[in-house]
Amino acid sequence: MISRRSAIGLIALAAAATAPIGSAMALDYPTRPVKWVVGYPPGGATDIIGRLIGARLSERLGQQFVIENKPGAGNNIATESVINAEPDGYTLLFINPANYINASLYTNLKFNVIRDIAPIASFNRVPNVMTVNKDVPAKTPAEFIAYVKANPGKVNLASSGNGTSVHLSGEMFMAMTGAKMTHVPYRGAAPALTDLIGGQVQVIFDNMPSVLQHIKSGTLRALAVTSTGRTPQLPDVPPLAETVPGYEASALFGVGAPKNTPKEIIAKLNAEINSILAEPAIKARLTELGGEPLIQTPEQFGKDIAAETEKWKKVVEGAGLKVE
Repeated sequence: MISRRSAIGLIALAAAATAPIGSAMALDYPTRPVKWVVGYPPGGATDIIGRLIGARLSERLGQQFVIENKPGAGNNIATESVINAEPDGYTLLFINPANYINASLYTNLKFNVIRDIAPIASFNRVPNVMTVNKDVPAKTPAEFIAYVKANPGKVNLASSGNGTSVHLSGEMFMAMTGAKMTHVPYRGAAPALTDLIGGQVQVIFDNMPSVLQHIKSGTLRALAVTSTGRTPQLPDVPPLAETVPGYEASALFGVGAPKNTPKEIIAKLNAEINSILAEPAIKARLTELGGEPLIQTPEQFGKDIAAETEKWKKVVEGAGLKVE
């Protein structure tokens, strides 16, 4: 005969045994360091944002979120390494514009980010800045469009490399305005900006963090930001969409994990990251880096990833760009 107390104990044990494994994992997660893979060298915008949020996650969750820089193949090496990792929440991917662009730019990718990566949380959107050499006579986007059309073959568009968001922001501009320029790719933003200052190239659609100091010092001139609204960093610079309706080319940053990562772990990370994004110090720092925090659910971030992938696909295909 089983006593009432024993029966209650057996029921409790049975309930524990049948509880979802993911729930138990999420309760304790993380119990060891978490690897956060960034597809670029240290010091860039992705690395800075990753370390900023990773440090706060380490403090809040009591385990180190270790940034692992894995550059190469336009961010594809980093992405593939995470896709092939165990889906246990201990390997994360810093998601950035290359993930959306590469889906159509590369012809032989072994993965599909929308299919193979589970979105966790977005961080922020950072606009690019349409920036010209100070000797370019145009003071507004409309004047620049007219200047390019009046000087066919004479205006050079700089970028930080073929297929980058900097490059494709310029390609989108050309496609939507009919203002044709010669694209000049560089190995990174620094040499591109050096030649822009020197006058060898005339315009760049660069990431705000890298070009902002040159604009504020007067070395270069900003004509427009590529977000749909004005930004706190450059309040007097209009959005390009005021001149080119429908133009938008901000860089969406966030974090994901291998597909099949337990939903409870994804939900826990999303809640923690969203709490961090709401902290005044973090909000201020992200705003300094070019974009206010973007607090979303994993599902909302996933929809944004799909929308960005489709948007850049149209630009890549329209410009006839391909990388083997």
